[in-house]
Amino acid sequence: MADKTHHYAVTVRWTGNTGAGTRNYRGYERAHDIVAEGKPVIAGSSDPAFRGDPDRWNPEELLVASLSACHKLWFLGLCAQAGIVVTAYEDDAAGCMVEEADGGGQFTSVTLRPRVTVSAGSDVEAARALHEKAHGLCFIARSVNFPVRNAPVIVREPPVDR
Repeated sequence: MADKTHHYAVTVRWTGNTGAGTRNYRGYERAHDIVAEGKPVIAGSSDPAFRGDPDRWNPEELLVASLSACHKLWFLGLCAQAGIVVTAYEDDAAGCMVEEADGGGQFTSVTLRPRVTVSAGSDVEAARALHEKAHGLCFIARSVNFPVRNAPVIVREPPVDR
């Protein structure tokens, strides 16, 4: 199969000008809208630690969410192909970012903690192995320069008595 190239376009529109622009560091809001054609707007800001609005999504949360969602989508697809029936999936993902003295910084790790329920007839160990395969295929995890760890918990539904 030949390589394919995909393109993604979003607009990030700053909405936090309170009238004086960035004349003063404390005088503007970090609010912005993330817009893509035909999709709901995502209300964004910076982390509250950086004068952001806690009611809006910040880039750090969106990065962790992207890693989690990409992993989930690969995992579900691989399970479907392998005949493993997933009936529930929830991930409590967490990232660690270090801020340096100069104000810069970087993520040092993200840990995904998916809790997966599979049907009574599904193979739990095969499902666990597919988490590793999903990790190796995830576009977002392959694109970052810090470790993305997986700590899945997989439970099997009890058999249905008939």
